[in-house]
Amino acid sequence: MNDLLRKTRQNPLGAKLLGALPTGFKASMRNAVDRAGRPSAIERVLTQTSQTNDILARMLYEQAFSTPRFQEPKRLLGRGFKVYSQHDEDGIIEEIFRRIGTTDRFFVEFGVGDGLENCTTYCLLKGWRGVWIDGSAACYQGILKNLDFLIAEKRLRARHSFITMENIEQLFEELEVPREFDFLSIDIDRNDYWVWKGIEHYRPRVVAIEYNASLQHTVACTVPYSGSASWDGLTNYYGASLKALEYLGIEKKYALVGCNYTGVTAFFVRQDCLGDRFLEPYTSENHYESPRYFARMPNGHRPGFGPVVEIKDPRA
Repeated sequence: MNDLLRKTRQNPLGAKLLGALPTGFKASMRNAVDRAGRPSAIERVLTQTSQTNDILARMLYEQAFSTPRFQEPKRLLGRGFKVYSQHDEDGIIEEIFRRIGTTDRFFVEFGVGDGLENCTTYCLLKGWRGVWIDGSAACYQGILKNLDFLIAEKRLRARHSFITMENIEQLFEELEVPREFDFLSIDIDRNDYWVWKGIEHYRPRVVAIEYNASLQHTVACTVPYSGSASWDGLTNYYGASLKALEYLGIEKKYALVGCNYTGVTAFFVRQDCLGDRFLEPYTSENHYESPRYFARMPNGHRPGFGPVVEIKDPRA
């Protein structure tokens, strides 16, 4: 911990951020460091370190908001926020549909985890309906447990299946996905490019897809396709660069309209839905965001989901 603080102070930005922390908080940090040698204090130090990381990440995020890039009216970056998404995708998705409107308010997402942290749980909170697919049996059981009431209401259909380029459209057909629907989210950590390429007979209006920000914004490449392969969980050998996805979007008649702050998710809008609502040019050079995976976005208490009572606008 002492070494961490020393290195942070040696970095000009780190020193500036530490200097901006409240005096009481800095004193708590010093006390935690002083107690670090005692085994009984380890848990408290780890908790304090996590809180410090959250505060520093939030300060960096708010500092970015003040830059001209975030202030451009047609750029999506400044519209992000987290409700159930991993990072700030919830706000960006909401803003895209505020601009282009909705039709059937139907979504498809694969790579959803247990249903409590993904790009469409917030859509469910707003009355959407749709389909979830996940290749993990444990995650599928989590979905059945966490969102059983929505499955019973037939607002959500869930399927346990490992997703491949070959089976994706068959899964869509079995799950009665409309040929044109509002929103598709792809996050499977390796074959994202190839699975989107394999979707030929379905035309969602908006697509959110994971990109590999460590490959930067000029190289156009993706890992080779293997239907049985998955990310090793450790290295940056996975997925596709943003430029490769930009090219695939052009091929499929979609435009790259933005990326989220942490450099995880890219957003595409079908060309016939664009209008003059987003920031041109629709290129990776314009919309790329570097990998800021450290910038965790806490949102109060741990996520949970259950029935809610919808309150109507009395003016309607």
